[in-house]
Amino acid sequence: MSRDAIVVGAGLAGLSAALRLAKAGKSVTLVAKGPGGLGLSQGTVDILGYTPERVTAPLDALGKLSADHPYAQLGADAVAASVAWLRDELGPELLAGDPASNVHLPTAIGAIRPTALAQPSMLAGNITGGRRYAVVGVRQLKDFQADLIAGNLARSSAPDGGTVSARAAWIDLPARAGEADPSGLTYARAMDDPAFAERFADAVAAVAGDCDVVLLPAVLGVKRLGVWREVAQRVGRDVAEVSLQPPSVPGIRLFDALLAKVKAAGARHIQGSLVTGFASEGDRVASLRLAAAGGPRDLACSNVVYAPGGFESGSLGVDSYGVISERVFGLPLTATDARDLIGPDYWASQKLFAVGVTTDDKGRALGPDGPFRSNLYVAGGLVAGAERWTEKSGDGIAVATGVRAADAIIAGGAA
Repeated sequence: MSRDAIVVGAGLAGLSAALRLAKAGKSVTLVAKGPGGLGLSQGTVDILGYTPERVTAPLDALGKLSADHPYAQLGADAVAASVAWLRDELGPELLAGDPASNVHLPTAIGAIRPTALAQPSMLAGNITGGRRYAVVGVRQLKDFQADLIAGNLARSSAPDGGTVSARAAWIDLPARAGEADPSGLTYARAMDDPAFAERFADAVAAVAGDCDVVLLPAVLGVKRLGVWREVAQRVGRDVAEVSLQPPSVPGIRLFDALLAKVKAAGARHIQGSLVTGFASEGDRVASLRLAAAGGPRDLACSNVVYAPGGFESGSLGVDSYGVISERVFGLPLTATDARDLIGPDYWASQKLFAVGVTTDDKGRALGPDGPFRSNLYVAGGLVAGAERWTEKSGDGIAVATGVRAADAIIAGGAA
């Protein structure tokens, strides 16, 4: 049976597109080789963090970007509306903030990073001059080095120009008896037990001392939202989660919530199957081929939203001769020779990562003579023109291009 849309990829772009389509009543199949990249993310939504100066008003700063940047085609209004839609869909227990204004949150090394939307458990950590921060680490959790974080914050100026006061403290509280090297996810699962969360909060309260905000590793529950409020109440002051290295507990929260909403809206989800090819009828994609147990499987469709990621997921690749290619469709790319796109300075602009697919104003992949296929839409990390890691723009691009593709299909893209 042909579906109105097959969405490829379970990252932020694919999940946004699938949710938007399914809630509009379209028949949707979401296909992904794995759980997407949200579990590797900060669990926030960055719109634009650097231009290269640090950005406080991301929508206003979009005008500083080049004409071939995805945001130039999307426009600030569409970006704002898309990100606000995602925030409202997930609700205030998972995302809060204003797309027009960045908050500035501490990182796991004590840097200060701008982001537009954050989980409410993080927002008290917005670095503000004159506030006193206690960074409380857990001896068993090596990925949260309280002394490093506090030391770097204390050396920094707040984005408002004020001074930052930060000091470190430690608690000793195993998440599971006898475990030598627990991850943040181990602690987050333990926090889903109210009794453990109380013991954790009491231990933090005992060492927090005189401060305005307690910064904690982002482990305050996976399934049970609102653990941070319980901890804050028991500690007796504001607490804020600081995102850690993967696996990212805040990112897993977003993934779980978005996927649950996609399924509740009626979409079918196929995970663990790689898209390996396609078949065309005229100028349209007629079906996608999946690698499946027992042999290849073809899925018929009226439209495709292709959101598999870029280089980081293997959807774009570079061979030993420096040739860049897209794995499934052989889509036309903005560059195909990687040799001159990577410079010797690690911190400088690396143009390789802006390589991707050019799209029309509906999000369809473009070839030399127009749409590559009339029903093939591209979203997320495959869209050309942005160096997402240095700009901190990838989340906003993912959501806005996923919504754009879905809206084009809803408006009449489906056959």
